[in-house]
Amino acid sequence: MRALLKSFVAFFTSLTLTVWLLAFSLVLVFAATLAQTDLGIWAVQQKYFWSLFVMARLPGTGLMIPVFPGGYLLGGLLLVNLVAAHLYRFRLEWRKAGIWLTHFGLILLLLGQLFTGLWQRETQMRIDQGQTRSYAESPRQFELAVIDTTDPASDHVFAIPTGILARGGTIQYPRLPFTIHTLAFYPNSTLQNRNRAPGAQPSPADQGFGPEVVASPEPVTYRTDELNAPSAFIELAGPEGRLGTWLVSALFTEPQEFPYQGRTWRLLLRPERDYYPFAVTLLKFSHDRYPGTDIPKNFSSRVRLRSADGRVDREVLIYMNNPLRYAGLTFYQAGFENNDRTTVLQVVRNPSWQLPYVSCVMMALGLVIQFGIHLFGFIQRRSAATAAPATAAST
Repeated sequence: MRALLKSFVAFFTSLTLTVWLLAFSLVLVFAATLAQTDLGIWAVQQKYFWSLFVMARLPGTGLMIPVFPGGYLLGGLLLVNLVAAHLYRFRLEWRKAGIWLTHFGLILLLLGQLFTGLWQRETQMRIDQGQTRSYAESPRQFELAVIDTTDPASDHVFAIPTGILARGGTIQYPRLPFTIHTLAFYPNSTLQNRNRAPGAQPSPADQGFGPEVVASPEPVTYRTDELNAPSAFIELAGPEGRLGTWLVSALFTEPQEFPYQGRTWRLLLRPERDYYPFAVTLLKFSHDRYPGTDIPKNFSSRVRLRSADGRVDREVLIYMNNPLRYAGLTFYQAGFENNDRTTVLQVVRNPSWQLPYVSCVMMALGLVIQFGIHLFGFIQRRSAATAAPATAAST
């Protein structure tokens, strides 16, 4: 048992393991860089870096098998290797203070990347000039919004992620008077008017826009300049029986409305929303170009930020490299649309955003301290060596 424990400790504290993990990391980064041209940055992050293993489809089957260690596995093993080597090999003494500080900074950097992968969320806030928004939308995730619009003062929204729709089965919210059953789900799709698609199969939908539209599944895209447009056929049923089948799609710009039990309901498949206890109003968007060209020189958004409790009410100018930080969120100027009348703000929530800066300072300081310790020791030894011949000559 003791020999097994020693082998276990020797494996996780060995420099050989460190070298192999670093080599695998280089291969992983190289492969992910090549794959980015086909998959896009979001899919590459999910497949290569935010996973324990890189999975690939077995040829001729639908079976996914691991083919290479992923970023979480390599990073986790590097973290364990570094901590174990310190606890087992390095003694806590002042002459090693710089090494300890440098390695603690590296550990913090690895943890910061882990926390970023787990906690970071990026959304977008599109605001027309003069418009106010209190929510941001995900560019890649969608939800089915079931909205009770009976009360003219406020809407009651029930949001169902498309991941739940994709699993199929029946969905029942305690506060919904009907159930939702997924008949078909397309992660990406196109819609076509039925009048322009002669010979198309009858639509499963018998309510709303569905009977007049042909929905066709499309391959999922991972490119950064393309977006998926999910669609689904859902059947609603109440205690008294079936209410009908609807086609819901991210390509529909208007909700589908129907009455039930004396209330008015709407169905809308839309990007996932994050609601905030504050509002952002776009006062003015500016798009500066270099004289005589269409090359962008700068674009900025002057916004008004107002909290729900009224304690915050101020104007802020957001432009490139000058984001707005508020309530744990960072608002970056990301783009513009609609002939410069719409601004696109990238909203990032990352509770661990300061860790990389702290870790870099720790590593730099550790290297300076360790260099200073060795320099001071070298100067002392050289002074002693110089003084020794002088003493011998005087005697």
